[in-house]
Amino acid sequence: MSIMIRKYPGSLFAAVSILILMMVILTTLSLRGEIFYPWKGTYIGALEGKGWFGLVLAPAREVAFGLYLRVQKEGQAAAGDDFFYLVSEVGPNSPDGQYARIVADMSLPFNKENDTPILIKPPSKSNRLILEWSRQDDRTVLGCIRSPKDISLQIIHYFPWSGKGEYRLLPDGQVQGESGEGKAYQYIFWTDRTGESPSSPKDPGLPLSFSAEKERNLYFIAAVGEDPEILKNQIYRYKNRKTIETFLRDEEARYRNKRVKADGLFKGAAEAITNNLFWMILYQPEHHRLYAPAGRRWIFPQPGGTPDHWTIFEWDSFFSALEVSIESSWHVREIIAAVLETQYPNGNIPNWRSRSGGTPDRSQPPVGAYVVLKLFGKLGDMDLLTMAFPYLTRWHAFWKAPKPDGRPRRDGNADGLLEWGSDTDLVASRVPPWEEKAAGKQRAMWESGQDDLPNWEEAAFDESRGTLTMNCLDLNCLYALDAYCLAQIANILNRPADYAAYLQEYENMRKLINDMLWSEREGFYFDRYWDGRFSSRKAASNFYPLLARIPDARRASLMVKHLLDPKEFWGEYVLPTISRDDPFFTQQQYWRGTIWPPTNYLVYQGLKAYGFDAVATEFAQKSLSLFFRSWKNFQVCPENFDSRTGEAGGQRHQSWGPLYALIALEEYLDFTPWEGFRFGILDPEQKGRLSRVSIQGRHYQV
Repeated sequence: MSIMIRKYPGSLFAAVSILILMMVILTTLSLRGEIFYPWKGTYIGALEGKGWFGLVLAPAREVAFGLYLRVQKEGQAAAGDDFFYLVSEVGPNSPDGQYARIVADMSLPFNKENDTPILIKPPSKSNRLILEWSRQDDRTVLGCIRSPKDISLQIIHYFPWSGKGEYRLLPDGQVQGESGEGKAYQYIFWTDRTGESPSSPKDPGLPLSFSAEKERNLYFIAAVGEDPEILKNQIYRYKNRKTIETFLRDEEARYRNKRVKADGLFKGAAEAITNNLFWMILYQPEHHRLYAPAGRRWIFPQPGGTPDHWTIFEWDSFFSALEVSIESSWHVREIIAAVLETQYPNGNIPNWRSRSGGTPDRSQPPVGAYVVLKLFGKLGDMDLLTMAFPYLTRWHAFWKAPKPDGRPRRDGNADGLLEWGSDTDLVASRVPPWEEKAAGKQRAMWESGQDDLPNWEEAAFDESRGTLTMNCLDLNCLYALDAYCLAQIANILNRPADYAAYLQEYENMRKLINDMLWSEREGFYFDRYWDGRFSSRKAASNFYPLLARIPDARRASLMVKHLLDPKEFWGEYVLPTISRDDPFFTQQQYWRGTIWPPTNYLVYQGLKAYGFDAVATEFAQKSLSLFFRSWKNFQVCPENFDSRTGEAGGQRHQSWGPLYALIALEEYLDFTPWEGFRFGILDPEQKGRLSRVSIQGRHYQV
């Protein structure tokens, strides 16, 4: 059954009738609850940044056992980050951990990094290295490694994140490990074939070598617990190749039948989101919690150069929470808690923070309240709102809090409008040396999230005030939206004084933006220098006034004319971060003309906020088509795209990359600060069905 309807403005009777019809349809088609995360204390998965082809079992804070694969071919070896360039299938990864598969192409050259070719055709079966696993209970995981014949395989047992412990090879070929101070935890690892351990291993930990010449499949079981004898008995029931294979196939089919998916219109979009995001989830050992990095390679080093334990980026994390929400509310809570708790005492939720460093001098685009409010509409989770609200209010206050000289932190000229900036007095505090050396203007540009956007090119940086000398349209719109969303959250939490205060601030900011940043001559909003001149730069983020419902209907229509002008923004590939007629557009370097997931997502939401539904639907189709070019052909989830050729750019696997696919799914069903539930497409080009999407703990079909 395929239904595409939308709540039209107009008669109250029509709107209510359609809403009631939609709720009846949703209730009728409701299925069992969302994919449930049943585990209580132990985290299991590919939870260390370099360990795509590996597993971590973490039973307690600061206690983790790990294994990773190393393959050798023609005298060359690949392990850890090398697999980042060899991945040929980012397969399913159920949020409950009960089935996962990742595939690498062993025909590709090793150690080429960014020069490793990306092939259109999938590798032949004889060249595929496959790791698949299935979690069976709170502390046990089983799986299989399928290897090409012409490689040698090592499984290296190690202690991730500088952990301490000991591994030893038992006479029966099993590996036993121990880690943890005071209460020691035990680890056991079994394979169906006996591996060889070198007498003088070069690696820390314990390597085991296996030949694939006669047998390509290697089955394994790993478990953690307090008592090694209990562990051995616990895994005994699984110690059979056929048993493990049966579990893998059963769990693969079970996840296929219970996962969210889209058929017909936007087919494959849901699977693209969940496959990518659940392979991105990593672990914070000090907090004994999961989080979403910007990508598996976005773990910054410690000041001394050694790998740090984790790195959390602000707006990347909020967008990741939106993406995983289509299948797991449990992961949403983990991700949101992790990013909120990076907050510094002054309220700053930083650009990024790690165990040993961070950016106390600057934040990033304030999208938190907007995302949390959307998530509440989807999850109905009052605990999430209650937990997040104090962090979000302190962060909102951070932007205008008085500095020692009395000026608002990001309002250097005290005119009520904000500028991107950096608290230069805090740079020496826990900021890595490679960032301390950056000029204040560069740090302010980093705060914008659009690191080298040409809009900032000609703006000066006032060292004494710590801001650009330009009222920044994107920041002001996002700050206004933040105030509006905080008002709605306060209303839900029955805080009438906060509701009134934030709503009044929103109205004040809306008036300032309309009065100061609108050019009637151009029919567009612009950044504005402190001396009163408008910037001439038109960026994708110049459409953010739509997202925050700043313009009236006339101004909104004039803005969309700019969007649809092929000399400025429209085209086969949209949306370039800077207009096509800008002198910097041809550079196609980072934020200088390329297409980025977050700007596409936010501009799409702005179009829907004003009811430009036909444009929004075409925008969604173009966004998904662009993303699918790389995802379906190359299994790449890129950081950005060239807006002339559609070619993927930046990092190959980025956590917010599937936002293009989320745009498409939200054509079916969305939750917004302005409308609440929003259903359907006015005139879909084909029939479609979104199945088993998770809403407030249940699955629904549209």
